[in-house]
Amino acid sequence: MTIATRRTKSSFTAGELAPNLFGRADLRAFENGARRLRNVVIQPTGGVARRPGLLHVASLPGPARLIPFEFNTEQTYLLVLTEGQLHVFLGDAAVASLPAPWSTGMQGQVAFTQSADTLLLFHPDVAPQRLTRSSHTSWTLTPFVFDAVPVFNFRPDVTLAASATTGTVTLTASADVFSSGHVTAPFRIAGQTVAITAVANARSATGIVNGTLPGTAPTTDWAEPAFSGVRGYPVSACFHQDRLVLGGSRDLPNRLWLSRTGDIGNFDNGTGLDDQAIEFALVSDQVNAIRAVFSGRHLQVFTSGAEWMVTGDPLTPSSIQLHRQTRVGSLVDRQVPPVDVDGATLFVARSGQAVHEFAYTDVADVYQANDLALVARHLIQQPVSMAYDQTMRLLHVVMADGSIATLTLYRAEQVTAWTRLDTAGRFKAVAETEGRVFAVVERNGWHRLERFDTALGLDAALSGTSATEQDVWSGLGHLDGSVVSVMADGAPRGAMTVAGGAVTLDPPARAVQVGLTFRHVVEPLPTGLSGAGGAASAPLRLVSATFRVMETPALEVDLGRGVQPVPFRRLDTALLDAAPAPFTGDITLRALGWRRDAMAPLWRVEGETPLPLTLLSVTTDMRMTD
Repeated sequence: MTIATRRTKSSFTAGELAPNLFGRADLRAFENGARRLRNVVIQPTGGVARRPGLLHVASLPGPARLIPFEFNTEQTYLLVLTEGQLHVFLGDAAVASLPAPWSTGMQGQVAFTQSADTLLLFHPDVAPQRLTRSSHTSWTLTPFVFDAVPVFNFRPDVTLAASATTGTVTLTASADVFSSGHVTAPFRIAGQTVAITAVANARSATGIVNGTLPGTAPTTDWAEPAFSGVRGYPVSACFHQDRLVLGGSRDLPNRLWLSRTGDIGNFDNGTGLDDQAIEFALVSDQVNAIRAVFSGRHLQVFTSGAEWMVTGDPLTPSSIQLHRQTRVGSLVDRQVPPVDVDGATLFVARSGQAVHEFAYTDVADVYQANDLALVARHLIQQPVSMAYDQTMRLLHVVMADGSIATLTLYRAEQVTAWTRLDTAGRFKAVAETEGRVFAVVERNGWHRLERFDTALGLDAALSGTSATEQDVWSGLGHLDGSVVSVMADGAPRGAMTVAGGAVTLDPPARAVQVGLTFRHVVEPLPTGLSGAGGAASAPLRLVSATFRVMETPALEVDLGRGVQPVPFRRLDTALLDAAPAPFTGDITLRALGWRRDAMAPLWRVEGETPLPLTLLSVTTDMRMTD
């Protein structure tokens, strides 16, 4: 007996599911999930669309770190850190380049924070830097000067004795304390500042007293700067309630410093008045290094082993309270700054296999850290960079393997869908500025700055127009020797090789796009696993499949006999002389043959034609024998 069934796949809002979930047909995610979603993005309405292409912006001298900088609402810049250099981009143009103290190996640990027109950059082994702008093309990077640097006694068992109470004095330590890195450092002895001018050896140094010391007897009442070339510098920072918050340093990894209100360089604790600086350590059952501080509903502290909430309205030395919330932990080998999405803070877990949503719940009055990648664990493998596209509401997470895991997140609509983006090369970093997502991409050993562009269907691409038809299109030096795809007057022209930084078209065209192809894949979960009954044992025959598309000029489908173009549009690109018109509606394809492999998908949408594609639903008609 033959049973006829019809199923409609109308939503992909659960995204791509991990293979180890293929035995869990009872999960709700199976109804809206997929087996593979590559180089597509999920729409909140349930459909999938081919991802935007990548515009070539600039060639880079090597690996780079991307940092957004919003000077004001009309002037948003992208900072590109390379070996010993900081490059400034406005839009897609480089407007300035200046020396910077960070090497390629330091890029991963650079942290940054911004308040108004001030951008501060931090690294545990480099003095904090302040970036200032005079004009589009005039920028200055200088060390950030503390009006009052915080101090700490790293050696409470050691005494210091001064040779005099005023003027130039010689300091003698009871054990090794001093090093050449202490020169110019302001030591605090019995409440007075002594600026070190020279270091004779580990137990003797010379300094100038600012004030009068109470005596010359050895004392343990002394402290040295918490930040220096000897003790390291802050690891992370943010601005919160008009204070600069510094989280952790190389030698004080679990300590927080909050500057004086309205005075971001003043970390003098004073007498504990409400507007004075605040300093404390995270006291818990284990020492967790602070990896990030974030200003949200509360001051949030992300450490290597837990997440904390700092309360106080406002934060003062007497009102501040610290509460541990969750025990997930953040990455320790590099800085991947948390991002805000609709009031929740998204951060990468220390395991490198999860992205958590740190969200406050009013009912319980606590934060929870939900794992957003629970059903797509295979896509999250050692993240190295993360950025949120506010315009398209997409979270892009770059992995160590060069792929991007992209999350479509609409919390109210219960849309949490991951896909994977690949390119002919390796993604290395991402950043977002005013809805524009930039990426550092390594191709054939060369690093490029590229930008996602909805007007393009190719990667590393450039486009051009001409008032008259022309056959030679140049300016493609970054693709010299590469096999590229060409769009001419909106129609695919197939593959060509760039020679001398140019391609030659026959016939000529008025508008072209030239770049590298990328392949999109949409593959459903195996039909035998789509119900609670488990895998089907009887032979299954796909009779037909109906694909509902919107504004789609080209569609290629595999129904078991290889990828074939659908008949609603002529896809013989060698014969196309005009741009194919977009199609909206249903296209039904017939299929042949019985299938016994329950794990094999009934259909697959796959192709690299550089034209838009939006798939809304797929309806399959099947026959099954009992």
